[in-house]
Amino acid sequence: MLADRRKNVYLSFISTDLPLWNIIEGNASLYQKDRHKFHLLLNQYNLPQSSYSKDPTPSLEGEDKTPKGLLWLEVSPSRVILTMQSNGSFSYRHFWERGVYGISRYWLNANTPENSSSFRLRNFTRFLQFDCDPFPTRVQIDYELWSSQLKLGSYVLHLDIDRAI
Repeated sequence: MLADRRKNVYLSFISTDLPLWNIIEGNASLYQKDRHKFHLLLNQYNLPQSSYSKDPTPSLEGEDKTPKGLLWLEVSPSRVILTMQSNGSFSYRHFWERGVYGISRYWLNANTPENSSSFRLRNFTRFLQFDCDPFPTRVQIDYELWSSQLKLGSYVLHLDIDRAI
């Protein structure tokens, strides 16, 4: 059962213990894969920058409309996978599942495959909320990021999806 719906989305990424947040607002394509499994695809025209100011809204003047990457979310009531494929030098994939340690993998892309590298971190999902009526309207993930025995911070990923069809 494949249903394509254009939706307005608001995606925020916040660190609860560091001055770091990113916000993406835009249009996304929502595909229904199963009863409660969905894929959400969002082209990134301007990759968000870490914001330290009180106004995290980027300037729209002179905005480049060439896609810089693709955000792909696979969402279900118990699991979320977020993949960012970039045209630039950095890509990542996060796997979150309620109450378990998942994997966060990062790729550093170079001009040649020999110079490219990747690394993995663990994340622990403390809270995962998935609201669906009948399509997803909200996803929130609270998680910790770990490197071996060192906690690298606590984070919140929040996704609001417009209900209008």
